[in-house]
Amino acid sequence: MMSRASDAIHPIPAYAHAPILLLIIGFLMLQPLSTDLYLASLPSLATVFAVPASTVQLTLSLFVAGFGGAQLAIGPLSDRYGRRPVLLAGLSLYVVASLLCAAAPGIQLLIVARFLQALGCCSAIIIARAIVRDAYAPADSARVIARASSWLSLAPLLGPILGSYLQVGFGWRAAFVVHSILGLCLLAAVVMRLPETNAHKDPRATEMAGLVENFKLVLGAREFWANALPGALSYGSIFAFISGSSLVLIRVLNVPTEWFGYCFAFAVSGYLAGTIACRRLLPKFGQTATQRIGGTLSLTAGALFLMAVGFGALHWTLVVGAMFLTMFAHGISFPVAQSGSVTPFPRQAGTAAGLMGALTMSVAFLVGTAVGASFDGTLYPLAIIVCVLGATIFVSVRLIGATHAEVAP
Repeated sequence: MMSRASDAIHPIPAYAHAPILLLIIGFLMLQPLSTDLYLASLPSLATVFAVPASTVQLTLSLFVAGFGGAQLAIGPLSDRYGRRPVLLAGLSLYVVASLLCAAAPGIQLLIVARFLQALGCCSAIIIARAIVRDAYAPADSARVIARASSWLSLAPLLGPILGSYLQVGFGWRAAFVVHSILGLCLLAAVVMRLPETNAHKDPRATEMAGLVENFKLVLGAREFWANALPGALSYGSIFAFISGSSLVLIRVLNVPTEWFGYCFAFAVSGYLAGTIACRRLLPKFGQTATQRIGGTLSLTAGALFLMAVGFGALHWTLVVGAMFLTMFAHGISFPVAQSGSVTPFPRQAGTAAGLMGALTMSVAFLVGTAVGASFDGTLYPLAIIVCVLGATIFVSVRLIGATHAEVAP
């Protein structure tokens, strides 16, 4: 993950004194750590609180719902009041909510606290994307996201493994204690080192008329959909594995529970490799071609997975291999989608980032619901869902992305 000197990217001079890239990496890591770190504790939660697995699943699904919905508000708030105050409020809420999770005496409070935790976590992700637009030249934004994503991949790579050891050594509350410590560290870093990067505050961003105007501007732009739709679908393809891999690996293919974290970590290494590939592809081929490469790989991964299942290949290496290829494709596509959906809107960067994030979480929620509802004890439902998503990613890139490439100035 070490970058070459020729690959160096620096913020614009006004922010050269601040560790902008390091802070962006920390903000982006908060989301995967907020989910992956406690995945190994889900079975224990059902036992401790004597509730069905479907009730425990609400701690994950309502986190996704809260995270998605909050983005519609956090983006405009940061356009109106600035990135720094919204981020300080969000991280403070995250720390308090994480402590509530750790101290929860019952599943009901844990579910509510997880929802609040999602609101705080959301602020970090949205502000990170907006800061990229504020502090870096537009030509560098995709490379900045790709570089941050390379380091970001360490969170889902190591999170499930660390979470497993925390569960075995200290119980389910330990993961949320770690969340609160991480939130405190980021909060302190923002207080001490992050300047305000929003140089174009929009006083009408939170007024109803201003919101509607900004939403219409962003949602009416083909450039937004050319990036946000493939990006959301790409995230949906990996979320299918996030929500379904434990079911098929442990229940269907009889992988020991203690080995699940390592299988998941190997698959996530595909995302790390994809982000590194993205950083190499962008200078050579540009954003449109790089996005098409990612879309083609998504289709290939899904089609090969479904074909292998159809031919009767029932082995854990098939699932892990399909996860690796899908996450590799996501690592190429998603940095381009994140930067491309925000870059055209310098004065509505927060709004654009929020809309892109809300779309992404909506797709993830639908995919997770479909995976859970369709599980039948075989690999077919997961393989079909991943293949369909790969096809839709490919089509959306070719249709909307091709049109975008023609009209872009």
